[in-house]
Amino acid sequence: MTTVLDNGLAFLFPGQGSQSVGMLKELAAEHPEVQATFAEASQVLGIDLWKMTSEGPAEQLNLTENTQPAMLAAGVAAWRVWRKCSPVLPGWMAGHSLGEYTALVCAESIEFAAAIGLVRERARLMQSAVPAGVGAMAAILGLDDPQVVGLCSQISSDAELVAPANFNSPGQIVVAGHAAAVNRLIEAAKEQGAKRAVLLPVSVPSHCPLMEEASERFRAALEAVAVETPKIPVVHNVDVVSHAAPEVIRAVLAKQLCGSVRWSDSVRFMHEQGAHRFVECGPGKVLMGLGKRIVEGPRFEALFSPDSLAKSVELVK
Repeated sequence: MTTVLDNGLAFLFPGQGSQSVGMLKELAAEHPEVQATFAEASQVLGIDLWKMTSEGPAEQLNLTENTQPAMLAAGVAAWRVWRKCSPVLPGWMAGHSLGEYTALVCAESIEFAAAIGLVRERARLMQSAVPAGVGAMAAILGLDDPQVVGLCSQISSDAELVAPANFNSPGQIVVAGHAAAVNRLIEAAKEQGAKRAVLLPVSVPSHCPLMEEASERFRAALEAVAVETPKIPVVHNVDVVSHAAPEVIRAVLAKQLCGSVRWSDSVRFMHEQGAHRFVECGPGKVLMGLGKRIVEGPRFEALFSPDSLAKSVELVK
C-alpha cells in the first residue's frame, strides 16, 4: 500500500475526559491491533490496562495515573488501525492536552513505550503538585475569551490565583487555580451573563501556574526520553507552532503543564494551512464537537468504532 500525504487532512487526538469503560471495544473485536497496543502499554505499567479499560470500574479508570496511559494507548491503537486500513497520512496533527503525546507518538517523534512511562510520570507529578481540595477547575460557557481573561486578572491575587486553562472553542473556556478563586470567578462569570459556570469533577488544577513546580520536575523525565523530529507536523497547545528540534519539543511539553491549551487557535491554524477535513482519532467525539464550533466549512469525523472507521476512510477518498 503506497502512502499518500494529504495536506488537507488533519488528525486530532483527544485527552483526559474522553475516557469511558468499554472504549474501543467494538474496534478491538475486528482489529487485533487494539488489544496488542494495550498489551504493550500494560507491559510498561505492570497492570492489565485493557482489562481496566474494558471492565472498569470507572473510578479506577478515571484516576489520572490510569486515565493518561489509557487514553494514550487508545489513540495510538486507533491510529494503527487507520494505518492498516488507509494509505493516507494527514498533513497535520494536534492533540488536546494529553493528546499531544499521542500525536507525537503517531508522528514517530516519541516511541510508544517511552511515552507510556512519560505520561504516567506526568500524571503522578500533576497529582502530587497540589494538595487535595486546594485546587479546582471550572467550565465557563457563554462568555468570550477577553471577558474570561479579564475576570481571571481581576480575581487573582498573590495568595490565590485563577487562570485560563483551556480555550476549547468560542464561548467555552475552562479555568483553573486555587479553589476559592475559582469559586469567586464562577460567581463573577454568572453576573456577567455566562450561560453556565460550573465546577468540574477533577482533583488536579491543570494548565495553570499551580503546576509550575510539576513542570520543572517533569523536565528531568523529558530529558531522559529520546525525541525525534516528527514525520508529520504536530501543532503544540501552548504556542500553536509545529516544532522540529527535539529540545524545543521537550520545552513546550514541559510548559504545557502550566500553560493554557490554545485549542481554538490550533484548529484555526490548521484550517488556515489548508486542512478542510479533520478526523478525531480515539475515544469519543469531544474534539469533533468543539471543531465544528471553531471553524465553519470543514468536515469532521471521529474514529473509534468500525462504523466510524469506515466513515473516516470514506472522508479522505
